[in-house]
Amino acid sequence: MKLLGSTTSPFVRRLRLYFIQLNVTDFDFVNLDIFGSTDDRKLLTENNPAQKVPALVDEEQCIYDSRVIFRYLSEKYQQPSLSWPQENLLTLIDAANDSLISLLLLKKSGLDTSKDQFFFNLQHERVEKIFSVLAQSVKNGEFEQWHYPAICLYCLLDWTEFRQLYDFNPLVDLVKFHRESANNEGVSKTDPR
Repeated sequence: MKLLGSTTSPFVRRLRLYFIQLNVTDFDFVNLDIFGSTDDRKLLTENNPAQKVPALVDEEQCIYDSRVIFRYLSEKYQQPSLSWPQENLLTLIDAANDSLISLLLLKKSGLDTSKDQFFFNLQHERVEKIFSVLAQSVKNGEFEQWHYPAICLYCLLDWTEFRQLYDFNPLVDLVKFHRESANNEGVSKTDPR
């Protein structure tokens, strides 16, 4: 089994941490530079026509998207399904990740994402609202256990801090969760820094 991705992707890191949580060691992590290496981009495209990381190759089966890969691994290793509230939390986490990735790529393309433009404003508004809801969810105890949604939240927060894309320091519950989760197994090993 091979996981294709990059060390800096929050979507890839969450799966690497999930493998650790499952105690699965019989997989190879293939670290790709999809924006710099044409060979790496070609390998990714051959395994995921959406040209996004991650992709999981398991014998003849190739799975795209971190959420689908999670579901595949959960079934393969006979893990319990997520509840509907947990699925909703993942949707929020994924939406914040997507918005922040869009803003990062636009910045790398030379655009000033702080300008008063509809697309930029929509992304900032979405991130602001989602982080507020996630902070309340942490306060309500929905991330007390180190399960897949908590792993995903940690990866979002750590990547956001790493890329300096949003200051969540005023949200003390998120700051506390981020700090305390840094002690979980595999977190330092998967750190993109």
